[in-house]
Amino acid sequence: MDILTVQGAAELLAVDAKTVYRLIERDGLPAFKVGRQWRMRVRDLEAWIDRQMQVNEASPTYRAGQTALFPEAEGDETGPHEAGRGFSDSAFSENGDLPVHRWVPWIAGFSATFVREVLDRYAPGDAQPESQTVLDPFAGVGTTLVAASLRRHPVCGFEINPYAAEAAEVKLRAPAIPADELSRKIGEFETSVQEAVRTGASPKGSAPHGFRTRRRFLSPLVERKVLLARDFIEDLKDPLIRKCFRIALASELVGFSNYSYEPSLGTRVAAGKPEVADAPVARAMGNKLRLMVEDVKALQGDLHAKASLPAAELHQGDFFELEHVLPDNSIQLVITSPPYLNNYHYIRNSRPQMYWLRLAHSPNDLKGVEHGSFGKFWQTVRAGEALSLSFDMPELEESIGFLRSVNSHKGAYGGPGWANYAATYFSDCHRFAGSLRRVLRPGGKAIVALGNSILQGVEFRTDVLFGRICELQSLKLEEVVPLREKRTGTSIIRSSVRSNSARGKTTLYESAVVVGKAR
Repeated sequence: MDILTVQGAAELLAVDAKTVYRLIERDGLPAFKVGRQWRMRVRDLEAWIDRQMQVNEASPTYRAGQTALFPEAEGDETGPHEAGRGFSDSAFSENGDLPVHRWVPWIAGFSATFVREVLDRYAPGDAQPESQTVLDPFAGVGTTLVAASLRRHPVCGFEINPYAAEAAEVKLRAPAIPADELSRKIGEFETSVQEAVRTGASPKGSAPHGFRTRRRFLSPLVERKVLLARDFIEDLKDPLIRKCFRIALASELVGFSNYSYEPSLGTRVAAGKPEVADAPVARAMGNKLRLMVEDVKALQGDLHAKASLPAAELHQGDFFELEHVLPDNSIQLVITSPPYLNNYHYIRNSRPQMYWLRLAHSPNDLKGVEHGSFGKFWQTVRAGEALSLSFDMPELEESIGFLRSVNSHKGAYGGPGWANYAATYFSDCHRFAGSLRRVLRPGGKAIVALGNSILQGVEFRTDVLFGRICELQSLKLEEVVPLREKRTGTSIIRSSVRSNSARGKTTLYESAVVVGKAR
């Protein structure tokens, strides 16, 4: 019986190891664990491949030679979704093969395909997109903004994480990137860094002093190469080209390191992987930059001789603090996914990029972002007096009250701490629903991707609760559309601070909550 490791399966499928992990988690790739490591049987993979081929033969696919590399720039060939149908899997990992969207991996967010399907249903191409502004209050790395902009919608986004905001800005400005000049700089970069490594040149800069990790983040040789790469980037004169290089470095950084996303940032050793003693930093960054050049040239070709793209606004900061820039009744469509009630620490997951891009210099630089983020984090609100909802919803108060009674002897680490977290999160949901009511035009809609969560063994169906909260804010709950019956993160509900073994097993799922404003 032939048994494959993840790397062996990756070679058989002609994909990278990250894709294999994703296929196991989300698409049912047959696998089993030996200790902490995945293994697969060759015959199971071959049977799975045969099933995928049968599915693909019955489904429309992207074809080589298709007229537009960017289908959102001309409208998808498959046409709009029929009313009543669901949406595709919203997982961000689907962006890995999509031009521009693939530049920056992101642990949260959703796919550009999902965004295009929402636009097909609620803002069809014959409805004058230039008059339909699309908003994403939690923009992440810009999936909604880019997809909607390429459909010629004016877009507006807000993102509190400065690294994600910079990535979104670069992607939004892709049509303006000077591709030929960027290509020339890639060659200079690779030559410069490789020569500096060969001759033993010393970097001008140093590793970020405020960045603390349990294990060394970069091995000494890799760290020197990254510092030399950053020296070159900081000497670039063109601001947009410099940002392209910064994003290329940041998007590849964790891959050079002794850490990995599993899905949260953790050590490679803890995940059963060896540390990275050396890495081809210049070549990896050069390959990412060449991919960006390829996408930019294709995009500029698709947009050639057409009207320029509409206005695109991106605000770096807390949506609740900055939303005053949006006039009342100014937004036709909201497509977004706020942080989930699962305590994923999105800021901490991007700490390496924040520090190495000099967007943060000490933990104090991150505190404002942590405390201003939607829903806060368990660590920021767990201690202190009991927190209550900021609005009246008896059934939710009852659930939070029950949560507060679970493992009460553990204090902040038991139900009392998690109840504070839940109360803060749903209070922000109520505040957000009020913002939607204000900024949406009459007849406008908001499509909000949310998933359920498990706190101390207590399930909160966040999608259903958010729909009811929107109704309290005089919005109409139109439907809750299932997106994924199982999503990444199920393992975290079994952690010591989340679980209560006396309660039944629950699977994490994801839905799109559709609400509208009356005409």
